[in-house]
Amino acid sequence: MVEKHFRNLEEQIEILKNKGLKINNESYAKDVLLRENYFFLNGYRYLFMYSNTDKRFLENTTFEELYSMFLFDRNIRNIIFKNLLIIENNLKSIISYQLSKKYGYKERDYLKEKNFTRRPEKKKQVKDLISKMQRQIRINSRDHTATMHYADNYGYIPMWILVKVLSFGIVSEMYSILKDDDQIQIAKVYHVSPDSLITYLPILANYRNLCAHEDILFDNKTQKQIEDTIYHQLLNIQKEEDEYIYGKCDLFSLLIIMKELLVNEEFKSMIIELENAVNTLDYNLSTIKVEKVLHKMGFPLNWYELKNMERSYLNE
Repeated sequence: MVEKHFRNLEEQIEILKNKGLKINNESYAKDVLLRENYFFLNGYRYLFMYSNTDKRFLENTTFEELYSMFLFDRNIRNIIFKNLLIIENNLKSIISYQLSKKYGYKERDYLKEKNFTRRPEKKKQVKDLISKMQRQIRINSRDHTATMHYADNYGYIPMWILVKVLSFGIVSEMYSILKDDDQIQIAKVYHVSPDSLITYLPILANYRNLCAHEDILFDNKTQKQIEDTIYHQLLNIQKEEDEYIYGKCDLFSLLIIMKELLVNEEFKSMIIELENAVNTLDYNLSTIKVEKVLHKMGFPLNWYELKNMERSYLNE
């Protein structure tokens, strides 16, 4: 195994220069590398290389251009993250309302195994999830202001308070093991099928964690594919071997999910922000075209038209 050694800022600059990157202002480049981390900035170099085998930067690629790609990814990550938090909050509210209304608002009532699916193959998962939620109650009853307030003053923690301290991943898993009728009632709020929501939620949870930890977003691929939607058809997305090339397991598939789960005005505002981010990147790129970045994101060239497609299309 090759051992990696610490490189100071001067050495980092030389490495980039030796790979063909133009650095016009070394002082500026050192300041950026110190603040942003060479490793993270270098993660965007692949867009600007000749090939996977020839890893030199394309001729005339500048440090500023590489950094603009880094900033673009940060920008769209922040835009998407804040909207994922809206979806997370909405979902927690809807689930807690449905379960509290049907099973009661005290944990001894809503955390009963009989309130979840009775499918034999899900029995262990149900037990494990209830244990996770009970553990969160024990941990947060002293550490979280809202849960502490209810525990001290009422002697229980209602579901609508508990969901505030549950991770998106736990809430996503909880939906997958609810009774069919509860899944249907929750999915109805979004005008999607329970099966679709079961597919969507783990994808959303994974992207939420990716954004929270500031990982590279733009070219991330998911393990699960979403089903074909009317949006793929309306946008005339190209197919290869009868499979859409965009919007299945890429960042554009996340936008399609968010189209279905955000209210129209929220989604339109998000798309406008993303359009501005793409336009800014387009202005800052010179060595490559912005279309190359969109391709890596899984965005068709007319991706922004998704903004004006009404949800009523889904029922036509």
